[in-house]
Amino acid sequence: MATNNLKIGSPAPYFNLLSVDGNYYSLESFKNKKLLIVIFSCNHCPYVQAYEERIKNIQNDYKEFLQIVAINSNDEIAYPEDSFEEMKRRSKERNFNFPYLRDESQEVAKAYDATHTPEIFLFNEERKLIFHGKIDDNWQDEKNVRSKYLRNAIDEYLAGKKISVPETFTIGCTIKWKH
Repeated sequence: MATNNLKIGSPAPYFNLLSVDGNYYSLESFKNKKLLIVIFSCNHCPYVQAYEERIKNIQNDYKEFLQIVAINSNDEIAYPEDSFEEMKRRSKERNFNFPYLRDESQEVAKAYDATHTPEIFLFNEERKLIFHGKIDDNWQDEKNVRSKYLRNAIDEYLAGKKISVPETFTIGCTIKWKH
């Protein structure tokens, strides 16, 4: 279930990427937050689209403690809807409350060994991986969610407890790699 590179306890791979807001963001940009969530994302994937409101709600509900960063690594030639211009449009249209970054080289996705969108990596204040997987157990219908994996991991960590489900399998669309 773990990625080939990132096991629970692994340090967050470095990134410094351009956001749709025109700024560059790196791990250091969020050093004032106890938790950092890196989500590999995109515009076109129906799984991502289904989770956008939930992602925004998590950012809003835990803004005092955590920061979400979404990273789009998809090949924009094969998937023009995932281009930087389209990312800007989608972020504005959907009112994203977190940075949406472009991984043009796909090197960051490779460093994280990410495979899907949306794929979640939750890091503690030392930027060690404490949760990897999916947001919850029902991407299609939020009302029928039974296990809120990401929220549970955040709540357990903030309460000083051991995370009961540190990993789940990932779901969603595969990252669209350049050929």
